[in-house]
Amino acid sequence: MKILLVLLSGVFLTFLVSQIYLYRSSHNIEDYKYEVIKAYADFEVRKYEASLFTSIELDTDDYKQASSKGFSALGGYIFGKNEDKEQISMTSPVAMSLEEESTMMFLVPKKYTKDNLPKPQNPNIKFIELPEKMIAAIRFGGWASNEKIALYRLALEELLEKNGIKHTGRFSVLGYNPPYEFLFRRNEIIVELETILK
Repeated sequence: MKILLVLLSGVFLTFLVSQIYLYRSSHNIEDYKYEVIKAYADFEVRKYEASLFTSIELDTDDYKQASSKGFSALGGYIFGKNEDKEQISMTSPVAMSLEEESTMMFLVPKKYTKDNLPKPQNPNIKFIELPEKMIAAIRFGGWASNEKIALYRLALEELLEKNGIKHTGRFSVLGYNPPYEFLFRRNEIIVELETILK
């Protein structure tokens, strides 16, 4: 029995150390820059800088299906499925709009512009320049799902209404972790605001 407990403890410790290492490695990457304008008890208002994204439209609003299809297409592009067979660094977070037909987006590293990005082999991949914007964000852990997304979207809507903050109704979900990370998972529901808070 003691031997089994020692073995299980060793396996758990190895798993924990590997998760911490993977978390640190995967989060030492370029991310979507923002400034926190105001932190509330349960959400934040942020100002995001203008940025360039790769994107693909998906013919489903089911999170799991859209996530799988979108990541396969955009991941393929940055891992070399482009005319130059160039590998492009992964960035964070992965964004997906919450509409009847979802759009997934990857942030483009700052060294690229629309002019020097390699052309995708997949004709459905587009480049989108987003302007500086003000958004509200609510955070949740674990694995994102349709149920969790709906729950936190509603919670964010209610918090914004309670605080008299008007929004555009354009919601997205942000995912910050690769699939092999089981601990320290971070997800966010965001919505663009109509008003500029100072």
